[in-house]
Amino acid sequence: QRRVRGGKTRLTMSIVEALTMVRSRVAAAVVQANLGVEPRLVAVSKTKPLEALVECWEAGQRVFGENYVQELVEKAPQMPEAEFHFIGKLQSNKAGVVAGIANCVVVETVDTTKLATKLNQGCLKAGRELPLGVFVQVNTSGEQSKGGVNDKQEAAAVAAFVRDECPALRFHGLMTIGKPGETGDFVVLQETREYVCEQLDIREDTCELSMGMSGDFETAIGFGSTNVRVGSSIFGARDYGSKTTATPAEAAQ
Repeated sequence: QRRVRGGKTRLTMSIVEALTMVRSRVAAAVVQANLGVEPRLVAVSKTKPLEALVECWEAGQRVFGENYVQELVEKAPQMPEAEFHFIGKLQSNKAGVVAGIANCVVVETVDTTKLATKLNQGCLKAGRELPLGVFVQVNTSGEQSKGGVNDKQEAAAVAAFVRDECPALRFHGLMTIGKPGETGDFVVLQETREYVCEQLDIREDTCELSMGMSGDFETAIGFGSTNVRVGSSIFGARDYGSKTTATPAEAAQ
């Protein structure tokens, strides 16, 4: 593809080419970290048209991430074989809508027992065949603009509630957005996992870590991420149009 700007012509990368490059970078990071297992690559497709997701699907991408409920509602039913993760802030009054989307398999931003309860109720009402996966979001950076529980004790409490009180949900692990360039956030999430697993008496390898976005996914892999959320490095810059201005956290994905 060619794009003309200021009288100059330059080559731009197609979505498939960008996806291939991201996959290569993921694989290289895994080798460098001597992990042996590649993390799940979630292609963050917010604000992008369905056609862009289909391009990725045809190139072998199977998991997509959406930040907005309306976009999830519009796209997921049109790609029934794909898996979707909801990775945006979810209001409890919209939990039932998300829970009712059969191929939305994970919600990565659960940070209260109230939201977990609403998701569980929504799953039961929808008659889901399989439990809805849940990551407990942790605010590792302490920034007020970020969602998530504030400490490891809260994380353990919400995780235990999901496991013990929400039969239609399944606790998958912990998620953080973190502050760009701050590897300390990855360390905090690792330490939180140690505490949560000790409190719940579960093995650490059963508790996933969702961390790393377009700007730092390779670093996150080095810290043991099992789930990286990459958007702009695959789909290019986003056009938020009539939506409110993107938060720094959204822009980083």
